[in-house]
Amino acid sequence: MPDRTGRRRAAYRRGHHAEWLALAALMLKGYWPIGRRVSMAGGEIDLVVQRWNTIVFVEVKARAKRDDAREAIDAAKRRRFSRAVRAWIGRNAWCAGATFRADAVFVGARGWPAHVEQVFMIEGL
Repeated sequence: MPDRTGRRRAAYRRGHHAEWLALAALMLKGYWPIGRRVSMAGGEIDLVVQRWNTIVFVEVKARAKRDDAREAIDAAKRRRFSRAVRAWIGRNAWCAGATFRADAVFVGARGWPAHVEQVFMIEGL
């Protein structure tokens, strides 16, 4: 049986690498980083970026095939993500009046990350 700790470490490194690639791709599109790996209210937001008056909460998914990553955002993930977003907004009063959006960046083993805007609606906003 393969070592679970080794698999977890490898998955952590792959996720970390995918988040940096996603951030680089977003910055090239004019987004400015605000936060990374934000954990709140039982959920996690991989990246929080801003462009003009829009605050974007980004879910990064990495799979061997980029199309497989698209299927990894299920209803339970959207609920946890939305709960974390609402908590983040509640703790950052400076962003009152901004537009909020939930995007995703899908990373495959090859090729440039795919940024999808408004991949789902933030529940409760």
